[in-house]
Amino acid sequence: LAESVGKSCQVTSVGRLADARAHLLSAGADCVLLDLSLPDGEGMETVQVVLGTSPEVPIVVLSGLQDDRVTMAALNEGAQDFLVKGQVDGSTLWRSIRYAVERKRAEVALRQQALHDSLTGLANRPLFMDRLRAAIARLARQDRPLAVLVMDLDRFKWVNDSLGHDAGDELLVATARRIERAVRPTDLVARFGGDEFVVLCEDVEDERNALVVAERVQGALSVDFTLAQTQVRVSASVGIVTSRDPAAKAEELLRDADVAMYRAKELGKGGCEPFDTAMRDALQDRLLAEQDLRRGIAAEELLVYYQPLVDLRDGRSIGAEALVRWRRPNGEIMAPGYFIALAEETGLIRSMGDFVTKTACEQLARWDPTLLADRQAPMLHVNVSARQLIDPGLVGRIARSLTSADANPSQLCLELTETAFLVDEATSLERLKALKNLGVSLCVDDFGTGYSSLSHLTKFPIDVVKIDKSFTEGLGLRSRDTAVVESVIALGRALGIVVVAEGIETRAQADLLRDLGCPQGQGYLFGKPGIQTNLFPVTTSDRSFA
Repeated sequence: LAESVGKSCQVTSVGRLADARAHLLSAGADCVLLDLSLPDGEGMETVQVVLGTSPEVPIVVLSGLQDDRVTMAALNEGAQDFLVKGQVDGSTLWRSIRYAVERKRAEVALRQQALHDSLTGLANRPLFMDRLRAAIARLARQDRPLAVLVMDLDRFKWVNDSLGHDAGDELLVATARRIERAVRPTDLVARFGGDEFVVLCEDVEDERNALVVAERVQGALSVDFTLAQTQVRVSASVGIVTSRDPAAKAEELLRDADVAMYRAKELGKGGCEPFDTAMRDALQDRLLAEQDLRRGIAAEELLVYYQPLVDLRDGRSIGAEALVRWRRPNGEIMAPGYFIALAEETGLIRSMGDFVTKTACEQLARWDPTLLADRQAPMLHVNVSARQLIDPGLVGRIARSLTSADANPSQLCLELTETAFLVDEATSLERLKALKNLGVSLCVDDFGTGYSSLSHLTKFPIDVVKIDKSFTEGLGLRSRDTAVVESVIALGRALGIVVVAEGIETRAQADLLRDLGCPQGQGYLFGKPGIQTNLFPVTTSDRSFA
């Protein structure tokens, strides 16, 4: 070969497939001349192992058999050329090597486009699934399991929204490089889209070994990124599944790792969770619950309860809060704690929220404020979730509900928790201003339990704050809770914001709040959530609702 090439040519010869694999991992090669009959490998398995170890190396098969079927099998498996021993001279061999290298380069370029993510250069889903299926098949000949790691960046949306999509793309590329450096050389890293990355680890000792890989990745990502001249810290939630089963399904392994990743997110950002069958059972239960809730909404099983809001000075009702309930086919009434979180996760909160708003506006139109003598028109409070607030169509749908029911917008108060302001602050501010332009009032619910409460009162157009019931419970019993309540009441008075105390259950709490100057209250002392048929007078044209 050296004589034919006319220049130096380094050839490394090994007699076993395992030695060839070790050499490729440590030193690499420009081309592999491969015998199909080795002590630890036979036939097409030898081609599979070489390509599994070094996918981009060109292969020229050397065989003692002149068999067209073997030739085609080798080429279909991924070899670039097939030569028969005893029929090859140096010139023929060198020409075959050159052609193999050129063909491989062309194949790699085409495969790079078809099987790799265009932004990061990582493997894409089709390539990853193909490699995962091959790795599963190899489990029949291996004692050690494989692991699949699914990871999701915890602050990627914030980067996109705050610093722009270019910064988001820059973060994804930098993340890809850090993950590649953190895993082993034989591990496959893929990007499935968005901020989801997946790693395939073969030949791991056990689940603990896979956890070590995940922790290295998390450690690599914990160092600040510099994006758009801004230092940004992100974390990754990781789900892990391991398998020794050669009959396992690639799609099921990926699904299980994905379930574990979402479990890690639920337990706190930046976590790492191995999969167990209880997670799969929980997922199945969740899917059934989602189907049931979707059916219930379509079957109009939702209803609205009302809990009174009172003037603490005289105990008279001045409004109510609309609260959704779910009446199951068996007549059981489900509290929101059972289904609201599920509605948020699945997007069903939109149709649920629209139903509550529409029903509340219709109820507002039935109340007749002219029959309340010198009292103000009753206010009706409706909850709006963070998911609803970022919906571009929210303002239009609320406006249509008000118009359709001929309800007075000034009697509608929309309640948001402080977490709603943190999803996307710029979008939240724009949406709240648009809602205020409708003429409705805005309320911060559970005030004092969220993040940066005081800044919300000055940055957003807030009319009402509700003191969280946890502070009301400690009123007069714990000095810090009493101090918080006093401070919020004083703050509301200074800013011209109405203060409502939630969770009032005893006369002593109501009296103390009144003495502190809290104008309004809500709680079981004044009435539990219910149909409330006698809260306010109704118009003479409609006596069926109150």
